Amino acid sequence: MNAKSFFPALLGLALFVPLQAQEPLRVAAAADLEPALPPILKQFHQATGIRAEATFQASAMLTAQIQNGAPFDLFLSADLSYPKRLIDAGLADAGDLPNNSTPVIYAKGTLVLWARKDSQLPPPSLDLLRHATLKSLAIANPERAPYGRAALAALTGLKLYNALKPRLVTAENIAQAAQFVDSGNADAGLISLTSALTPRLAASGSYFVIPRDLYPPIEQGVVIVSKTRQRAGAQKLIDFLLSAPVQAQLASKGLTPVK
Repeated sequence: MNAKSFFPALLGLALFVPLQAQEPLRVAAAADLEPALPPILKQFHQATGIRAEATFQASAMLTAQIQNGAPFDLFLSADLSYPKRLIDAGLADAGDLPNNSTPVIYAKGTLVLWARKDSQLPPPSLDLLRHATLKSLAIANPERAPYGRAALAALTGLKLYNALKPRLVTAENIAQAAQFVDSGNADAGLISLTSALTPRLAASGSYFVIPRDLYPPIEQGVVIVSKTRQRAGAQKLIDFLLSAPVQAQLASKGLTPVK
């Protein structure tokens, strides 16, 4: 190789290596994490130098994408059943845990009833669900979103599902359910506490915490996708999520910490 061809090749190699090193972690994240996760990923980058980018959707949709080969490195689900399904299929694992056949629980979710302050409805409570003036109620799709299943369980436990079924407005995920009620496309919504605590919804509405004995625990689990080329970075992000400062931050955003 002569000098004229050597130096461009060397320059190309120098440019290639940093680009490879900067490839971000690709995180599949449940929709309820959209208000909470972005600042945590920014802090993770500052602490470790590892960039991470999140895609927020319903847990079932993200599971299907991973099953179909989507190039995610990490999956943060809103429940345990979807990541466990991936583990059982040999598509994911729980990283460094001794029993890595069970997803790592990183937080627990809370279901709330939310309504706009300027609505003509009574303040959010269980009585609101029985009120004749409630014409529409937003929930996440129970077939795709763990919060939707929790909402369905709560309404069934209160013996209100049959009466409210014609009035349900079903969203693709819990973030969209919050958008429906915030925009006035539904009178009230059974949404996540993470959504209710966002600055926008906190200013425009109020919420009531649905008693936890009315729905199964929303235990949120994380797994590493088996095809990842960044296992070490994915494990660091799991450890970061479980650290005391980040657990406290998750709590401030509406997720019950596990530590």
